[in-house]
Amino acid sequence: MTAVRVPGIPVIEDGRLVSTSPATGAEAGRLPVASAEDVARAVERAREAGEWWVALGSGARRERLLRWRALLAQRIEEIAELVHAEGGKPVADAVVEVVSAVEHVDWAARNARRVLGPRQVRSRLVLAEFSAHLEYQPYGVVGVIGPWNYPVFTPIGSAAYALAAGNAVVLKPSEYTPAVGQWLVDTFAEVVPEQPVFTAVHGLGDVGAALCRSGVDKVAFTGSSATARKVMAACAESLTPVLLEAGGKDAMIVDADADLDAAAEACVWGAMTNAGQTCIGIERVYAVEPVFDAFVGKVVERAGRLTVGPDDADIGPITMPSQLDVIRRHIDDALSRGGRAVLGGADAVQAPYVRPTVLVDVPEDSAAVREETFGPTLTINRVRDADEAVDRANALSYGLGGSVFGRRRAVAIARRLRSGMASVNSALTFAGMSTLPFGGVGDSGFGRIHGEDGLREFSRAKAITRRRARSLLPSTTFERTPADVARLVKAIKVMYGR
Repeated sequence: MTAVRVPGIPVIEDGRLVSTSPATGAEAGRLPVASAEDVARAVERAREAGEWWVALGSGARRERLLRWRALLAQRIEEIAELVHAEGGKPVADAVVEVVSAVEHVDWAARNARRVLGPRQVRSRLVLAEFSAHLEYQPYGVVGVIGPWNYPVFTPIGSAAYALAAGNAVVLKPSEYTPAVGQWLVDTFAEVVPEQPVFTAVHGLGDVGAALCRSGVDKVAFTGSSATARKVMAACAESLTPVLLEAGGKDAMIVDADADLDAAAEACVWGAMTNAGQTCIGIERVYAVEPVFDAFVGKVVERAGRLTVGPDDADIGPITMPSQLDVIRRHIDDALSRGGRAVLGGADAVQAPYVRPTVLVDVPEDSAAVREETFGPTLTINRVRDADEAVDRANALSYGLGGSVFGRRRAVAIARRLRSGMASVNSALTFAGMSTLPFGGVGDSGFGRIHGEDGLREFSRAKAITRRRARSLLPSTTFERTPADVARLVKAIKVMYGR
């Protein structure tokens, strides 16, 4: 039986998941749907493969990952075209996404041994007769549940670091972009053909739930806050640890001494890239009174030049058709409650596209300010000063990223944002910085990918001590004497009693 197809909405036909372009409806991928038993078997195969992978040693893993990096770089046009065909993302945006992913594979491969390898740790005086060292051991099998909005960059942000740490990975790509996920797995198999170290399982949400309950040793999830709670609940049944990168409602603050041209350029990019379908996208702006009008004018001028369409346009279609209703509701709610559209507005939603929309004077308790919109829309509100801007930016339960434009106080303001990340005089740049951790607080989740923290996130810390001499202050033994205890008390008073 053949299901009725709506462009962009995945369907299951004859046991296969079919993904289509949200712009044209053309089929982009057809992958077998996994049952719960299939998922469990994939994890067991990955466990065996993981034992082989970790036994290769860090040097061999590094070499394989660097070969994968080279393959990704060589085929950048191929995967960018597939991202465009399946999710509608403009090819240029897809290229930027892949470039960032390649950088992360390179960094993870080159730095895993330095970050995770055994190291001596200094002993303290009371236990001076023992040496100590610390090492990081892989979990085993990591389940990665990826999103559709960045189907290359985001899964690789978990998978590459987990692989570099010595784990096997089972990826459940979004049902909206399964072909991209399978492409990543297939290219990895070209450089690691011996064992299924990196594999994929496909399907709808029930497949993701099955992965959570499959016996994996850790789950890394990227998606909405609502789904993150479901993932965490499923993993709690078996005390499987989780890393959650959930939604965001990132704010930009524009101070009085900001470079307004640079701020407007970064704002439009941060809000409108990937049609606004970015968890760290700029969705709210707070501009101080003296520069508000000039800043709004510059944003409108730049955003008004953006083109919308299926191919070489700046802004492509909304990938998930149901999101169109959310975007429309946010715009309508803002306008009905006194907000003004200085660009776009009520007729901006023309499925499958949304034209750039800039809203001002929007009430802080409106949906457009408080809920994740995930479209090329932006609210810009006037504030007295940077203090008020910080208070408004921090008022929501989300806490992923943020941006500050200014000179004298910008870094200090950025530190006050309740967020896992912040950019000063730029937007979104922390995501591409492979040396920095990526993650949020509050409803935006917890745990970190990228950087040294990202490598450690996919490893268990293992502490080991070894006796190297006789105890001068024996304490952890029933053979201690009253004199030993007296000497111990005296030593502690001398060392710490002042």
